[in-house]
Amino acid sequence: MQRILGALDAVFPEKRLTKEYISWQKQCERFVTHVLICVQRAQATVRSLPLASVAYKVAQYVLERGQYGEAEVLYRRALHIQEKILGPEAPPVAASLNGLANLCRDRGRYVEAEPLYQRALRIQKRALGENTPQVANTLNDLANLYWKQGRYSEAEPLSKRALHIHEQILGENTPLVVMTLNDLALLYWRLGRYEEAEPLYKRALRIGEQVLGVDHPDIGALFNHLALLYWSQGKYTEAEPLYKRALRIWEQTMGPEHLLVTYSLNNLAELYRTQRRYEEAEPLYRRALCVREQHLGSEHAEVANVLNNLAELYRMQRRDAEAELLYQRALSLREHTLGRAHHLVAEPLHGLANLFRDRGQYFEAESLYQRALFIREQHLGQEHPALAQTLYDIAIFSQKQGDLPRAGRLAERALKICSQVLGTDHPTTIATHVLYAQLVQEEE
Repeated sequence: MQRILGALDAVFPEKRLTKEYISWQKQCERFVTHVLICVQRAQATVRSLPLASVAYKVAQYVLERGQYGEAEVLYRRALHIQEKILGPEAPPVAASLNGLANLCRDRGRYVEAEPLYQRALRIQKRALGENTPQVANTLNDLANLYWKQGRYSEAEPLSKRALHIHEQILGENTPLVVMTLNDLALLYWRLGRYEEAEPLYKRALRIGEQVLGVDHPDIGALFNHLALLYWSQGKYTEAEPLYKRALRIWEQTMGPEHLLVTYSLNNLAELYRTQRRYEEAEPLYRRALCVREQHLGSEHAEVANVLNNLAELYRMQRRDAEAELLYQRALSLREHTLGRAHHLVAEPLHGLANLFRDRGQYFEAESLYQRALFIREQHLGQEHPALAQTLYDIAIFSQKQGDLPRAGRLAERALKICSQVLGTDHPTTIATHVLYAQLVQEEE
């Protein structure tokens, strides 16, 4: 068994950011069944570094395929062996901790992920030094955890530091720089800092296509995120071909049932919903929901995202009963997995409030609007586009109730945010300007 494990460890490739992604996949697929059988047959008492090494590498591969359960077992097996043989402060231990933390983060288990990242960082800094690619990778992964939790002020300096280390140690035209640029741009997009995000995405694409190739999955992610930025800016004709290109890359490299594919499906559906292309949007949402529930289970925060978006589609189609059920389910999932005060909880609250407003249930709508407004002000600040959207909808709500002074103040505040962040030509800015002008005229 030891000899077989040593041979498999020698031939099973570790994941690397290179152009040879398809070759890496094929080589892994050739050996993965053999490795899994050997790891399963090796008794729990068997402790060898080849076993730990090959378990870690297979964990990387099966995690890439979205097989979270198998990946977690393998990461924990590798970690246990490494700690026993090498000691708890060895660099390979940090690599396994980081891999396990990424898995926990991607499954929405944020509380478990953070101490794993922190421990990996401590080991790497002691063993390797403060300014190494390993430290930069963990800093960037921790930054991603923080922005997923809405801890943006903590995320940005970590992401910037990671980028600086990669550029200083590896040079500007390297795959790790591409990855870090993408993550920093995504953070800026979430903060509504669109003008800062776009040049980072374009720089990442320019480098990425050169060092990774045009059909690498990470290039698909860049197309998807740049399209998301354009969608947020109201540049719909620019966003659609990028979404479709990302979808094609992911379906070809990862397969049509991979979790990554759901991001393109969901985002393309969002674009179609925004353009009122409802018949094209619904099947994309449903396909994304099916794949996410298959991979993540029905109680995951990422499932709530598609539920909320599908609910929004139904609300716009006046399918109120279906919309309310999905909003409530999305709200329950997010409160349970992220906490009642997380900024993403504001989305289903906002959607439900709009639904109740449109049905004339003003008392129910008011309390939901106020809670959504408080959450967004607390977590996103006073100049975020999402806050402007809440202010806009509360302004319409106040208008329906006949409170024109309040409606005017809210619309004016929303217009100021939209003009500064989105620009005067953005569809949301134009709609807000029209509402504000109408309210001023009505009040006069």
